[in-house]
Amino acid sequence: MAESTTQDYPLAGWEKPELDLSNADWHSSSGGRGDVQIAFVEGFIAMRNSGRAESPSLIFTPAEWGAFVLGAREGEFDLT
Repeated sequence: MAESTTQDYPLAGWEKPELDLSNADWHSSSGGRGDVQIAFVEGFIAMRNSGRAESPSLIFTPAEWGAFVLGAREGEFDLT
């Protein structure tokens, strides 16, 4: 197997802690039928793909989460 030449660099302005999500209380959208789960952990909101729970989670501050939810409600992310 070829050795990877990519490196991980911290994102500029990234001020979010490494959260332990192993005991997070994940909540599914659409009564468990959706692909997205969220958890509230240490004052942050974590979001993950329920079909690939081992994949990295997105971490939002409350302000970022509020902006995301507001945008979704207003149709900002509609693809149709």
